[in-house]
Amino acid sequence: MSYHWNWAVFLSPAPSGDTTYLGWMLSGLKMTVTLSLSAWVMALILGSIMGVLRTVPNRWLSGFATGYVELFRNIPLLVQLFIWYFVLPELLPTGMGDAFKQTDPAFQQFFSAMICLGFFTSARICEQVRAGIGSLPPGQKNAGLAMGFTLTQTYRHVLVPMAFRLIVPPLTSEFLNIFKNSAVCSTIGLLELAAQGRQLVDYTAQSYESFIAVTMMYLLINVVVMLVARQVEERTRVPGYIGGK
Repeated sequence: MSYHWNWAVFLSPAPSGDTTYLGWMLSGLKMTVTLSLSAWVMALILGSIMGVLRTVPNRWLSGFATGYVELFRNIPLLVQLFIWYFVLPELLPTGMGDAFKQTDPAFQQFFSAMICLGFFTSARICEQVRAGIGSLPPGQKNAGLAMGFTLTQTYRHVLVPMAFRLIVPPLTSEFLNIFKNSAVCSTIGLLELAAQGRQLVDYTAQSYESFIAVTMMYLLINVVVMLVARQVEERTRVPGYIGGK
């Protein structure tokens, strides 16, 4: 094999930014984490609301939530990203569209990526929440109503807290997916972790070192998330249910 390994390349000065190539990689890692966490907060809030709406007896609300899921879950992530970044600014009123296009390009890329990942992931979380609520015995809802709770109070104090305790494992998978899906955002120029890895290859031709480093950083994120999720799952297990003691 004629490939020349050079791990010291990460300590070499980068051509821009007054930093090293390692600094590039760490800035990409920071961008990936910031983008993913921001999109996750949005996705968790929207997904929880839509998941609840999918289970309510009102057919208009449940139908709206169903349409929401089908829309954002069935369009490929890359297509949605291009729509948010390239198409939507052209569809906005002229003033709003021009204002957005005149902002810092890095902000445009980050905002579009966050919105895209947030809506895409929220549709998946919606189904997890719906399944969690649907797995609960009907007696829990009936007991809440019998105690004098309104339907809204029954969801808030009985069904939703119980459902979230049951769906910690699938939510963990979705949380991991949002970090991996963030790599798609490099296609609109966002300098997240995968994009910084490719940029390092372009400047140094050290492809093996670059993508081994990128892989290890993604693994580090996954290990941290899994360790935290395992602690959350241990503390929220429900006795008598799968995984409970």
